[in-house]
Amino acid sequence: MGRPGAVYHISFPVVSRASFGVWGSFWPVINRVVMACIWYGVQSWIGGECVALMILAIWPNARTNVKNTMSLSSGTNTFDYMCFFLFWVGSLPAMWFPIHQLRYLFAVKSFCVPVAGIAFLAWTLSKAHGVGESLHSPSTITGSEFSWIWIASMMSCISNFAALILNNPDFTRFADKPKSAVYSQMLTIPIGFGITSLIGVLVSYASGILYEKPIWNPLLVLGKFLESNASRDRAGVFFIAAIFTLAQLGTNIAANSASAGTDLTALFPRFINIRRGSFICCAVGLAMCPWNLLSSSNNFTTYLSSYSVFLSSIAGVIASDYYVVRNGMFQVNDLYSVSKSSHYWYTFGFSWKAYASYIAGILINVVGFAGSVGNKVPMGAEYLFRINYFCGFIVAFVVYYLICLFFPVPATSDKWLEIDDYIDATEVDESKSINMDGKDKVEYTIGSV
Repeated sequence: MGRPGAVYHISFPVVSRASFGVWGSFWPVINRVVMACIWYGVQSWIGGECVALMILAIWPNARTNVKNTMSLSSGTNTFDYMCFFLFWVGSLPAMWFPIHQLRYLFAVKSFCVPVAGIAFLAWTLSKAHGVGESLHSPSTITGSEFSWIWIASMMSCISNFAALILNNPDFTRFADKPKSAVYSQMLTIPIGFGITSLIGVLVSYASGILYEKPIWNPLLVLGKFLESNASRDRAGVFFIAAIFTLAQLGTNIAANSASAGTDLTALFPRFINIRRGSFICCAVGLAMCPWNLLSSSNNFTTYLSSYSVFLSSIAGVIASDYYVVRNGMFQVNDLYSVSKSSHYWYTFGFSWKAYASYIAGILINVVGFAGSVGNKVPMGAEYLFRINYFCGFIVAFVVYYLICLFFPVPATSDKWLEIDDYIDATEVDESKSINMDGKDKVEYTIGSV
């Protein structure tokens, strides 16, 4: 999904115009903006939990000393909301700076957070005196039941960054060459997610030894450590929580506020820039009551899996359009044009082919989605929904390709051709350096940039 951005240096809203149309691209962008705002609220609430741990590590009685003025129906209390609000307010100054000026923040985060995570794991295992022999015992679940649980877990992981899969061009457009976006993600996503998940699993398992049943939220485990009221435990919780707060801040900026800001500029370019869009994302994240989504792990993962149905279909259409239908060729000038002569104008700025494929990708999962919220549906539909991201992506991908076979779209290539439209490919010799009206010289080769 990130390659079009890495090749043509264009953002996700611009990439989506090629398949959905100049105006039709607004719906995919709105979907991504909504997810960014929701994720911002969720990550801010988790950041508020980190702030709460820091406060409790210094003042153990702070929670009881703060009078609760909120009703039970609100889903939260005054102390927790105060910590959430402190994190939210503390994040606002970071929204003012462009991403490239925050590189030092991310550099510090990249060193400190892994150290804190490993230290947290070692500390928990030390308290539990290891993980015991039962971790090595055979699973009590076997056969197809085990397979479906494994698949459900994989879908939960994919749903966790389904939004970032979709707007990957917002980040890869800054790559100096396409390969820079490939190898970095190829290594960091499976390794980084794998190690992080392993730490979470082991900490949760060790907490089951310490506290009778496993605790799925690692911040709750840190909270349990404070019950000893020992000064060394309080110091350890404070420093780990402080680094986790930094981690939440960095994640919120890169994955949520910056993404929302970038994509909102495509919706209202006259009124919104990236900075203003980031602040809008912050405001929505404050107003959405994120603690309701995080009331249990089941609520949150169910929500993620449900919304990924819509995102996977959009990704399927865009991928099919770029890799199969167009063979990597974009007319970049037309992607920024609302002229009726633009190759991406289609019908009043909308591509019915893309929307038909998008709806097909949703329909394959819609019955299973109804089952996930408590309705009785056929077992086959439930099985399909368990692999909802793949179903939505593949169905949208194939349907869009088949429609374009019978109703071809303009501006396509018979062979793989990734090259900017302002250069006539027939006039470019392989490996020949040319000058573009005084711009920096760029090395072009037919079929690649």
